[in-house]
Amino acid sequence: MAARYTMKVVTDFSAAHALRGYEGPCARLHGHNWKVEVEVEASALDEIGMGLDFKVIKDAAREVTGRLDHRNLNELAPFDRVNPTAEHLAAHIYRELARRLDDGRVRVRAVTIWETERACVRYSEDRSP
Repeated sequence: MAARYTMKVVTDFSAAHALRGYEGPCARLHGHNWKVEVEVEASALDEIGMGLDFKVIKDAAREVTGRLDHRNLNELAPFDRVNPTAEHLAAHIYRELARRLDDGRVRVRAVTIWETERACVRYSEDRSP
């Protein structure tokens, strides 16, 4: 059986958005304190026994979410073209983190975006070899 190690870090940011084409109050500009859970999977440990240092994951997550923090998402690429839904936001953060963290041993497994304490979206991709 192949080994799999899953590391998870949690960070957050604050941002506003307005949902285009939505009938209801969320069509108006409003904000959230978004919570972001990042899951990274390692197929083996490094030379000191880590899948991936939590600090590396946290730094990458903070770099990606820092570009969104205290901003109107509708004004930022790609959300100036795609609706800034929690689903699109989760996929965007996932892909940005995968560009930074994926290598032959480590890959981003999933990103979960919490819009409120009771509502979240988990995004992942089937990237099996």
